[in-house]
Amino acid sequence: MKNNLVRFLLLFAFGFIFISATIDLDNLFNYANQDIPDYITIDNTNSNIIDDKAATLGRVLFYDKNLSTDGTIACASCHIQAHAFGDPNVQSIGVNGLTGRHSMRLVNSRFSREDHYFWDERAESLEAQVTQPIQDPIEMGFSGTNGNPNLADLISHLESIDYYSPLFEFAFGDSEITENRMQLALAQFIRSMQSFDSRFDEGMPQVTHLGEPFPNFTVQENRGKDLFVNSIGCADCHIPPEFTIASHTQNNGVITVAGMPGVIDLTNVNPPSLRDLVNPDGILNSPLMHDGSFNSLLDVVNHYNHIPNNPENTTLDGRLTDLNGQPQQLNLTEDEKHEVVAFLKTLTGSDIYTNEKWADPFEADGSITLIGGPLGISEESIAPFVSIYPNPAKDVVFVSLHNQITSKVSIEVSNSMGQIVQRISNQELESTSKVTLNIEGYTAGLYFITILSSDISVIKKMIVN
Repeated sequence: MKNNLVRFLLLFAFGFIFISATIDLDNLFNYANQDIPDYITIDNTNSNIIDDKAATLGRVLFYDKNLSTDGTIACASCHIQAHAFGDPNVQSIGVNGLTGRHSMRLVNSRFSREDHYFWDERAESLEAQVTQPIQDPIEMGFSGTNGNPNLADLISHLESIDYYSPLFEFAFGDSEITENRMQLALAQFIRSMQSFDSRFDEGMPQVTHLGEPFPNFTVQENRGKDLFVNSIGCADCHIPPEFTIASHTQNNGVITVAGMPGVIDLTNVNPPSLRDLVNPDGILNSPLMHDGSFNSLLDVVNHYNHIPNNPENTTLDGRLTDLNGQPQQLNLTEDEKHEVVAFLKTLTGSDIYTNEKWADPFEADGSITLIGGPLGISEESIAPFVSIYPNPAKDVVFVSLHNQITSKVSIEVSNSMGQIVQRISNQELESTSKVTLNIEGYTAGLYFITILSSDISVIKKMIVN
């Protein structure tokens, strides 16, 4: 009875601390060492190597509406996890109006061949890109023009927010906030947004070369892959297996401007990866092209099947013209069009949409709680004779008990709602023991492991990836 009461009180106390906590600096998500398929050879990381600490700071910056002048817009407002970090709106909403172009999906930005960013390639690196929307007078507002505050004002504002001093110190060794450090952290978090769990990625290791039929594809999907890779030239620009745009492309024949009928723009030459064009249910993540003018994958295929001959387009990419320099006419059948669409849908994964490591760490009221790390909240000081590892975990976790247990113990695993999801009862243990818990099938999130005996009652937290 006494142990049950202690267990309840501990679970209540830990639940209050850890359920409300959104960033645990002692248990960081894995951003730095994610699995990348061997056949992926492009990596634009350069010298800004992903580090779990800096990427964690980047996650907070990415979702923080304090980075806009009126506190209403974050990077994540226009790049939404549920849409592969794109926007279902044609034009995104900023602090002073609508963006001039459609906000592209950020998924797999790390694996882009092009080393310039934005649709028009105006940023020379991802690091240079990430703070430009913050300084845009329409998007996030810290432009320093027309009476608006500038980036120095933003940095002063961030210095007054209690969670940034420990986060910058945690990531960089001291609490100084600079634009360069913001750029490094944001770029690392964005580069961590990877998607390699699609049906394409399941099939690729099962064949000796890309042109071979994938055993996990339908006949329609394999025909679409053959058309894309071999027959109609899609792969000349959107190069597999990353499916990112080739360097030094010109425009693709879509030269209109979002929200500005009759205006021509020839500078849009740098689209995102073709991965995750649709979500796992096959629904388009966002309108397509820089102007958001296409609302289905079939619209895109129809465009490339019959590119308009517009005399104002003087920079159509040469790979989209025939031998006479005229826009291409592929003459695809309706079946062939749908085969290409079916193949494009195989490039969609699932993890990118729900994984907590890329999710919003803020509460609905805009608050955020930090625990662990330099803040002095340490599980080891609470229960130094109990270890949980690995933590975060995925399939198996070990509970190690050190020289404190002299009787039978019970181990319970509870979810964040307090519901028991696994129990090991009255296990006989030696003075130093390790218990293996199979957590395969657990949903990602926060759990509590309770160790009960006549000697102790301890609760430890566990994060499942």
